[in-house]
Amino acid sequence: MNEMMKTMAASASGMAAQAARIRLGSENIANVDTPGYHRKTVSFEEAFGEGFGHGIGDAFGDDPRAVTTGPVQLDRNELDRTYDPTSPLAGKDGYVEGSNVDLLVEIADAREANRSYEANLKMFDQARQMASSLLDLIRR
Repeated sequence: MNEMMKTMAASASGMAAQAARIRLGSENIANVDTPGYHRKTVSFEEAFGEGFGHGIGDAFGDDPRAVTTGPVQLDRNELDRTYDPTSPLAGKDGYVEGSNVDLLVEIADAREANRSYEANLKMFDQARQMASSLLDLIRR
């Protein structure tokens, strides 16, 4: 497979990974006030060979140009605790456990993921334009 197609495939895998990261960030932001909610995180892994989950097949062989998301994990940091013995959600000690989502961190993470997605999109578009220009030259 030629280098431009490999570049497009790598960009597509990066966009898919960043889209998953943005989706999890949106879920975290939506549940910032949900009692007992643990923040969800995802890691990235190098993808080798066939079946790395983005329909690109064996575009890379042993060349680790693609990325895929690892399993979704729950943040094990302590939940925020608020003393409110009148709440129906309060435990025997009178504390209500909130979520461990930090809104500022989630917004910053979503912004970073969005910028990474846009960078991959520009790289994909640039490779597509180069391939198109090459085909136009060959046709002449």
